[in-house]
Amino acid sequence: MTNSPGARFRAALAEENPLQIVGTINAYCALLAERAGFRSIYLSGAGVANASFGLPDLGMTSMTDVVQDIERITSVCDIPLVVDSDTGWGHALCIARTVKSFIAAGAAALHIEDQQAAKRCGHRPNKAMVSAEEMVDRIHAAVDARTDDSFVIMARTDGLAGEGLEAAIERCQKYVEAGADMIFAEAITDAEQYMKFTGSLPVPVLANMTEFGESPLLDLDHLRDVGVQLVLYPLSAFRAMSLAADTMYKAIRKDGTQREVVGQMQTRNDLYEVLNYLSYEQQIDSILKKATS
Repeated sequence: MTNSPGARFRAALAEENPLQIVGTINAYCALLAERAGFRSIYLSGAGVANASFGLPDLGMTSMTDVVQDIERITSVCDIPLVVDSDTGWGHALCIARTVKSFIAAGAAALHIEDQQAAKRCGHRPNKAMVSAEEMVDRIHAAVDARTDDSFVIMARTDGLAGEGLEAAIERCQKYVEAGADMIFAEAITDAEQYMKFTGSLPVPVLANMTEFGESPLLDLDHLRDVGVQLVLYPLSAFRAMSLAADTMYKAIRKDGTQREVVGQMQTRNDLYEVLNYLSYEQQIDSILKKATS
């Protein structure tokens, strides 16, 4: 499929180095990211759990929950969407269903991780890993299930925290041999470790620049220098939005009015511009005019 979401994602990676991938927790955020010029966007499993369900990122949401958010985003935005598939939600047949469902919903790529099914946030302690062999089976299931060869299967390893750098790299080498198109090395603690990953693997490596975690927040030039080809900002906008909402709610409750914080809001006109509101309104007017003529 020459113009499939997966093909567009691969083209974006070929044209932008490193490729910035920004988290969008809903369809409106995807529109804002598109206006800002990003070439790829991301749907975080933690974002689905936190924002859509008010739950912690502990594997409590389902594949169907994630697919619903994928469909909402891809229905309004053509930027290739990378999606967090946690551990794939089950055995090989479940993983195959996940891949096919993500492709049908319009996703460009997914990443699947090597934690046990009762997973934790990648920047929390006490993560429990499956064997490299079991993760290889997950990757085989994902690769074999593709209905579009351009759809990207990215393997994420959480092995660094519990097993060390060399073991984590050895895992990733096996994942690439199994067919993983790219590697997501989670909870890296310094730039030298990224260089070890990129120097040991023949596929693109993603750096997760999530805030308040184990990884330093490195800039693009630094990451480019150590060979990183994809840079993820999974929940930056969501964290900023959450702080803004918390500030707004407290101000309104305290002051009995929003007058003092109106300057911190997006205007109605700006909202309408993002949504292309006037064109929809004109279509309604045209329909009504025809109905009454």
